[in-house]
Amino acid sequence: MKFHDVRFPAKLSFGSVGGPERRTDVVAISNGFEERNAPWAHSRRRYDAGVGIRSLDDVDVMIAFFEARFGQLYAFRWKDWSDYRSCKPSLDITAFDQNLGEGDGIQVDYQITKTYQSGIHTYVRPISKPVIATLKVAVGSVEMQEAVDYVVDAATGIIRFTVPPQFGASVTAGFEFDVPVRFDTNSIQTSVASFQAGEIPTVPIIEVRLS
Repeated sequence: MKFHDVRFPAKLSFGSVGGPERRTDVVAISNGFEERNAPWAHSRRRYDAGVGIRSLDDVDVMIAFFEARFGQLYAFRWKDWSDYRSCKPSLDITAFDQNLGEGDGIQVDYQITKTYQSGIHTYVRPISKPVIATLKVAVGSVEMQEAVDYVVDAATGIIRFTVPPQFGASVTAGFEFDVPVRFDTNSIQTSVASFQAGEIPTVPIIEVRLS
């Protein structure tokens, strides 16, 4: 996968619109009931970066970023301001925000994930692009130290422990994260005249799967 480990300018993504989408195949059968099937195990996010452009200087930054990614060719990091932390927006990140699993005395690799819960139902989202500087990890009730107790693969979001967590110990983490995305267009169309008239370009962004 062609990927540049660089974040889209956060000041432009701040005003963007978008969020998760799901694919559900719905078939109406002859008795009036429906059959529904979800072929995607994970949701996919779409955004419009054009909404965040507020000045001609922003247009200049956008075009430079687009050109440096060769349009759709290279994926990149995107900060989704509505969902970029392991905890609620009003809380501080802690090492106990998200449960990544339990130790068995053998396993050393744990994927960073975020769990979304509504009632008794949950969805576990793999996080492949954590912001490493914000990551906090704990085993049981003890916070671990990076580079001593564990290392993190910034390309996959996998935590590897130096010593396997003991049997039954909860492995937890707190973090900020980005979404791996690419431009979903081959061109960006704008003009000084239309921009001054209050029109903004549409710049579609779509999440990509890296593994």
